[in-house]
Amino acid sequence: MPLTDTAIRNAKSAERQYKLGDEKGLFLLIHPNGSKYWRLKYRYLGAEKVLALGVYPEVGLKLARDRRDEARAHLAAGRDPGAVKQAEKARAYALAADSFEVVARDWIERHLSTKAPSHRDKVIRRLERDVFPYLGRRPVSELKAPDILVVARRVEGRGALDTAHRVIQNVGEVIRYAIATGRAEADPTPALRGALPPAKHTHYAAPTDDPAAVGGILRMFDALTGQPQVIAAVRLLPLLVCRPGELRVMRWEDVDLDGSTWSYRVTKTSIDHIIPLSTQAVEILRDLHPLTGHLPGGWVFIGGRSPLKPLSEAAINAAMRRLGIDTKDELTGHGWRALLRTLGHERLGLKPEVIETHIAHKAPDPSRMGGAYARMRFIEERRKMMQEWSDYLDKLKAGADIIPIRGAA
Repeated sequence: MPLTDTAIRNAKSAERQYKLGDEKGLFLLIHPNGSKYWRLKYRYLGAEKVLALGVYPEVGLKLARDRRDEARAHLAAGRDPGAVKQAEKARAYALAADSFEVVARDWIERHLSTKAPSHRDKVIRRLERDVFPYLGRRPVSELKAPDILVVARRVEGRGALDTAHRVIQNVGEVIRYAIATGRAEADPTPALRGALPPAKHTHYAAPTDDPAAVGGILRMFDALTGQPQVIAAVRLLPLLVCRPGELRVMRWEDVDLDGSTWSYRVTKTSIDHIIPLSTQAVEILRDLHPLTGHLPGGWVFIGGRSPLKPLSEAAINAAMRRLGIDTKDELTGHGWRALLRTLGHERLGLKPEVIETHIAHKAPDPSRMGGAYARMRFIEERRKMMQEWSDYLDKLKAGADIIPIRGAA
């Protein structure tokens, strides 16, 4: 007689396990502890076998019969249902080992280990927040363009269009790595070109057409209060005109106060670089050295919570905002690079190629110059330029009227 849901629910345990039969080989095995297991008895190539179909009540009577019928269909096709189940289980384990998140973690370890920590952390946060929760467990080989587009549009929906484009870029990089390592066959991300509105990239804010505004900002910097390392960083940035992310990880071992130079590796272009220090910059660093120069971390600008860590990424712009400076529309930490490029050329007549070399805008062609030459390129001209630039900023801060040099460079 076929089983019923009521009969199954009311079945009690006994001292020994026993069976409640259904139909076509399906039965319920009841253990002494009261647990109930679905089993299918069948014959394959003359041998009697038993196939596990699940545990009651997670697998109810209807689902157990569906699984029985599926197994009998395999038998009718000449396949052993037990062997089919083992093959499916092995495939599931293989796919889990090649899930998008597993491959992405491998790609992060192998391809981002040499990148700047700030860049690596941003990519990891983007994947962990916007991709892994939705695609992380999916086999990387089975991801299609619509799957990725759904994730990107979810990011776009919260107003982060640029991040949505970067999500597609990072997913594509992971999938291409999976292809290279034999875990995928095709990259679907090229099909997504044009699927999102183009991101509107804006330049970093800077008052490039208003020297008087620059002077006012510099006077605000002089009024900044708070942690001395933050004050020093904010005041140094206009004098060094480097990327804020490079300034915050400045190390004392790379600074030569007597030689008035700072040597470091540019993270964005991976080239060694030297920044000549003006007398104003050296003075600020000498004042800071007694406070941080002896600490074990070696950072010039220590973090607010630990001397073993450098200044946080947000510290400089946060300090500027405390002064009332709009870091989106008025001036951002990166904006000093635009100011040197524009005011330095138009007002002081500085050569564009010397400026571009100083701000390490792009890596020199390695086929044309060696690393030492690239590092020392225009060094004397840049030394003169940075002193002239620092003096110019002092005049702007004092409210002096600077007459532009016409026809220069």
